Amino acid sequence: MATAESRGVDDVPAGPLGESAPVAAPSESESAAPGPWPPGFKLSVVVPVYNEQQTVAEILARVRAVPIPKEIVVVDDHSTDDTLAVLRQLADWPELRVICKPQNEGKGAALRTGFAAATGDVVVVQDADLEYDPNDLPSLLGPILRGEADVVYGSRYLREEPQDPSFLHRLGNRLLTWASNLFTGLRLTDMETCYKMIPRPLLQSLDIRQNRFGFEPEVTAKLARRGVRIKELPVRYQGRGYKEGKKIGWRDGVNAFYCIVRYRWRD
Repeated sequence: MATAESRGVDDVPAGPLGESAPVAAPSESESAAPGPWPPGFKLSVVVPVYNEQQTVAEILARVRAVPIPKEIVVVDDHSTDDTLAVLRQLADWPELRVICKPQNEGKGAALRTGFAAATGDVVVVQDADLEYDPNDLPSLLGPILRGEADVVYGSRYLREEPQDPSFLHRLGNRLLTWASNLFTGLRLTDMETCYKMIPRPLLQSLDIRQNRFGFEPEVTAKLARRGVRIKELPVRYQGRGYKEGKKIGWRDGVNAFYCIVRYRWRD
């Protein structure tokens, strides 16, 4: 497990503020309908960030506005821009925790740190780049609370309208999902989705090893080996390109195929 320093947002070192997006909460009409939630229930939303000064404040405001009892665990993967300065402006949010990693290790390593720090009943990952809409979180949580599924994936490909404008990105996701299904016996439409609702005890029992974007095929293979019930529901998605800061590349796709094969049979 990678080491990291955990502290409140008010302890994050100050720095020059970047041109972050304004913090604007969605209106009630835009937010999903609330629970009811079980007594004492809490969702852990783990947000890995690396050089996301332009979007981090807006996505955290959107997550905060979702009517679910929650904690927001932000893991900064040693950003070199003003991401931490933006987070410092949110120091008065009681549900927000910030973990600052001493060196950049990748998304998977940041997620391991966030999962270890999570205290909620269920954990979900929220990317900081505005591609996924947090208003989908209540609907994804429902099947777990009703006992209809052990884990819920949010699929970008179950909605009628196109969700991913990039043909190459869609093709890559389809191929990786097909390969994952071939080796796991699952029938998913979107293995690579960011939105995976997983009960915290189950998630923390998985030995996650991938440091970069291999987390998605790794966790899917390990869940399949446990025989858990995985349900997919449609989610909204607004893809961004490399000019907007997308970080995944073709090498990560090659590594994903490796992870699909490797974690089918061993940890």
